[in-house]
Amino acid sequence: MSANWYNIQDLDRLDTPALVIYPDRVKTNIATITGMIDNVARLRPHVKTYKNAEVTGLLLEAGINKFKCATIAEAELLAMSKAPDVLLAYQPDGPKLHRFIRLIHAYPKTHFACLVDNDASAKEISDAAERYKLKIDVYLDMNVGMNRTGIAPGFEALQLYMDCGVLPGINPVGLHAYDGHIHDVDLQKRAERCNFAFDPVLKLQQNLKQKGYPEPVIVAGGSPTFPIHAKRPYVECSPGTFVYWDKGYQTGMPEQEFLPAALVITRVISLPGPTKLCLDVGHKSISAENELSKRIYFLNAPQLYPVSQSEEHLVVEAGKNHQYQVGDVLYGIPHHVCPTVALYERAYTIEEENISGEWLNRARDRKITI
Repeated sequence: MSANWYNIQDLDRLDTPALVIYPDRVKTNIATITGMIDNVARLRPHVKTYKNAEVTGLLLEAGINKFKCATIAEAELLAMSKAPDVLLAYQPDGPKLHRFIRLIHAYPKTHFACLVDNDASAKEISDAAERYKLKIDVYLDMNVGMNRTGIAPGFEALQLYMDCGVLPGINPVGLHAYDGHIHDVDLQKRAERCNFAFDPVLKLQQNLKQKGYPEPVIVAGGSPTFPIHAKRPYVECSPGTFVYWDKGYQTGMPEQEFLPAALVITRVISLPGPTKLCLDVGHKSISAENELSKRIYFLNAPQLYPVSQSEEHLVVEAGKNHQYQVGDVLYGIPHHVCPTVALYERAYTIEEENISGEWLNRARDRKITI
């Protein structure tokens, strides 16, 4: 594989900062993940990373028919792309619940489900579903260590599942266990922590079966724990980042052989000092939740390191006697690609080293039509 795989010949057509996607690499990543699991029916990728119809189409072509999302717009994008099965990995309430109901009515060919983690929300969802003559499948949201939403797998979760089973508007079908807090570089340690967090979920599933419920589906994990959950023949896996990959996971998950397929292109716009460059890649064009050194990595200038960033600018140290000039182009891998994609309304596709088209990141919006 060429060391300069990222080169773009017609850069004069590309204003910066710009998000660019290499479709051949996306296809390779999809082939890689389908080869890492025994059955593609156990894949439920998360749309949050890519947010467009084109990648959804490539996943559908690969035989992947189940998807996960976090917003109503993401769910609608999937339905517009004719995805058969969509899990809204969120507990809808108030206006979001009403939008979810409208979504179900608007796209009858897509099967929708959502999460629930408490009795009050379960009743609210059930009442709304019954009012509109629906029966909505729900998954119990398990707190396995993220400590942001969910109910701990145990007696209370068992009782909640049973409560959901008698509500007229909802139908409990499974357990959702996202373990995004587990991202040790060492795969063995990651597996140990993952298994420890997962065991109570498995026990809850068995307890529910013993009480006569159909075996609850378990949707588990993200990209870091995917190789671990993929070995469990009874678990649906929901990685997302694999389609584009990023520097954070490339460094932190070395056992996974996905290819970086999304870059942010930036230009030198000023030389503020004898050793410094200013680039047009600020907070508004690269995910900035990490420390300054973990935001963007330049493939064609790995020696540069950032010293400051603001909304539209990034200042980097280039050292003495550097040869950079205003207008020079840098190819950057985002450290965290998912929120970076959300900063762009479109991505430019690069094929055979030239711009070949645009993919609209429609689900970056909070609303498409509903």
